[in-house]
Amino acid sequence: MNISCLACVVAIASFLAVTGCSTEKDAFLNRNFHALTAKDNILYNGKNALKEGREGLITSYNDNFWEVLPVERMEVVEEKALSGGANNPSFERAEEKAAKAIQKHGMNIRGRERNPQMDEAYLLLGIGRYYDQRFIPAMEAFNYILDKYPDSDKHHQARIWREKTNIRLESEELALQNLKDFVYGTELKDQEYADASAAMAQAYINLQHKDSAIRKLKIAATLTRKNEEKGRYNYIIGQLYDALENKDSANLAYEKVIALKRKSPRAYMINAQLQKMRNTEVTDSVEREERLIFLDKMENNRENRPYLDKIYHYIADFHKQSDSIRLAEEYLNKSLRANEGDRRLKAMCYEALAEMNFDRNEYKNAGAYYDSTLTQLKDDRRKIRAIQKKRDNLEDVIRYEDIVHVNDSILRLASLPESERVAYFEAYIEEIRAEDEKKREEEEERAAASGTFNPFEEQANPIGQAGSEGGKFYFYNQIALGQGKTSFRKIWGDRELQDNWRLSNKSMISPRDSAEEKQSEMVAMTPDERYDVSFYIDRLPTDEQVLDSLKTDRDFANYQLGLIYKEKFREYPLAIGKLETVLDSDPEEKLVLPSKYHLFRLYEMVGSGKTAAAKEDIIKNHPGSRYAEILENPEAVLAGEANDPETYFTSLYKKFEAQQYETVVRETERYIKQHTGEEIIPRMEMLRATSLGRLYGADRFKEELNAIALNYPNDDIGKEAQRKLDEAAALANDAFMAGEDGPGRWKLIFPVSKDNITGTRELMENMEYFSLKYPYYKNLSISRDVYDTDTVFVVVHGLRNSKDAEAYRELVNNDEECVIDTENFLILSPDYRTVQVHKNVDAFKKKEIQQEP
Repeated sequence: MNISCLACVVAIASFLAVTGCSTEKDAFLNRNFHALTAKDNILYNGKNALKEGREGLITSYNDNFWEVLPVERMEVVEEKALSGGANNPSFERAEEKAAKAIQKHGMNIRGRERNPQMDEAYLLLGIGRYYDQRFIPAMEAFNYILDKYPDSDKHHQARIWREKTNIRLESEELALQNLKDFVYGTELKDQEYADASAAMAQAYINLQHKDSAIRKLKIAATLTRKNEEKGRYNYIIGQLYDALENKDSANLAYEKVIALKRKSPRAYMINAQLQKMRNTEVTDSVEREERLIFLDKMENNRENRPYLDKIYHYIADFHKQSDSIRLAEEYLNKSLRANEGDRRLKAMCYEALAEMNFDRNEYKNAGAYYDSTLTQLKDDRRKIRAIQKKRDNLEDVIRYEDIVHVNDSILRLASLPESERVAYFEAYIEEIRAEDEKKREEEEERAAASGTFNPFEEQANPIGQAGSEGGKFYFYNQIALGQGKTSFRKIWGDRELQDNWRLSNKSMISPRDSAEEKQSEMVAMTPDERYDVSFYIDRLPTDEQVLDSLKTDRDFANYQLGLIYKEKFREYPLAIGKLETVLDSDPEEKLVLPSKYHLFRLYEMVGSGKTAAAKEDIIKNHPGSRYAEILENPEAVLAGEANDPETYFTSLYKKFEAQQYETVVRETERYIKQHTGEEIIPRMEMLRATSLGRLYGADRFKEELNAIALNYPNDDIGKEAQRKLDEAAALANDAFMAGEDGPGRWKLIFPVSKDNITGTRELMENMEYFSLKYPYYKNLSISRDVYDTDTVFVVVHGLRNSKDAEAYRELVNNDEECVIDTENFLILSPDYRTVQVHKNVDAFKKKEIQQEP
């Protein structure tokens, strides 16, 4: 009996299971079976995955507190969104569970969904896609709920999520209109109203309507039941008030964040405290002391360790405002050491350190900090340009200060008596010996602490080099490596790491550059040499020519520094010091007068009592000079070239265009000599170089370009010269074409003495006569082209092919009415360019003679 009853029960259960599994039958049993199975199995797991993904998103998301926070903690990465999603495993799992519930338990019968859990499934599907940054598919899921489930209890949530998706798709106006209609026409729960208000706030923030965003965020912060959201919304309200420069209202919002304490993430509270302090001015010593006590508590609170970088940065700002620069620098460096990835904060610290060093006139350190600032800036192009401009302005200062420092040191040591040199280097060796000993002891202590110290093991070289022989591998042997570098520079010069480094034009190095290279070159040494006085003394230059070169370079660097401090940085005392140093050092004659004139102007600017004496010195000792003319009669000179270098440059360029190359060379050389150091000089140098190239050819042009590139490496003209040098390889080929024919590629050339002005004019008139006499040649043009210092070419352009060219030349040479007995020859246009570039017309004529039958 029991067995038969059990069998009946099993049979009935099996029958009910089979009949209840159908998704196409609208029956009570079917609906509840699929609803229960979907809810307690598939959707349950999907919701857990979604919850896990959202918690991970909140935990891993790094807020940028330097800008207004987004209302929702989710960063949309455009590349991921375009490639198909952010690929978060938790959100993918949530979407898979939702899709599975819809596929296996959906009961769409006669256009109506009969499973009451399917709205939950579609909402889960849409939210999963939203967080996976697949916004169009997410929109489809939310719209499906709104269309197919008008009576669902998830209807309100679906509408809010749909408008959040519209905001992500940058349709803020549409989202705001839909949310307004929804909020004002629907009875909502507090959390739903909070979510809708928060979404509207984000839309207003995107549209830069800060006041409207604040109103909606206040509603959201009041109604939400989630403390994390309360803290975030109130912090954003404070940021928006800060943006509107309403500090009091901002501080009230920050106080609400602080009052939550541990109920919301600590990051909100710490940043709210720091921002509130920034908004509150310290007015007396009592408040300052209280602020310092509070900051000390923040710094020493163990819970604040993840935020020490921001705390230290604020403390540095606080000390800087109180003119405690040393403490400010100390805390900026602490902030950098505590920083764990906030690039914006690192950039701010480096920039602040750069400004402090700049204010102290420590420009080399400032340049290094600006370099570090640039490495931390990523997307802020405006900031990058501003920092780069400051860094570029320091480039020349750093270079010239290095030259002054190195050359001064060498010259000072070279001028000392032998006994004082020995004493100096003995003291230096004692210092490095003590430093090496200290390093060795520290290494032994570290090794002993780690249990790896062996007192019988041979100690490493104190300067980190191999022994006298070095390692077997070339690049591990410092001595061989140093010798190799020296040998390479002797042969090839200073080369950048780039393609085609062997090009010959790059081997041309000025004496000044070579001297600097030798000074800065690291000298390979053995351990014994490191502690040997004679090793150092033997390397001091003694040749008078070398010492004079070092002195010349130092004086020129000091002069350039004086102008830079005067013109770029407005550091007048520094400029005065540099220029006075130049005059005190018995410089080259070309630096004396401009140094005196710039000093006169600087004395005027600072109101020095030396102004009158400086003026009298220039007028008395340099009569007839440009500067004396300026001081004696400034009104007359003002209208001339002296005070208007641009006008003078323009006049010279017009002469250049008129092919008056010798005049341009002569006048630019005079100007460069008299106006050393002025801003327009590199342009004058380039105009002179181009004129010399037109007169003497490509080799001279490249030589002049090389000098400009080396003398003005940081100026735009110097960079242009280097670019032209790099392109000059195309000019190296001086071979002629093999007589290839082609339309419009022939010229008839008449070489004429440059002094024969009358003959040149008559020849050009005769050529124009031929064009009028023979209409077939009416489209030909005539020009006068300078070839070199002795010769000009009268050139007939426009001969279409070799037959036309030969016929025209025959006509010119044999016309009875207009006899022309001037030597002439035909040339292809590319060959004419080669002749002008390389000044090798004789080689071309020789080639033509050899080719004649």
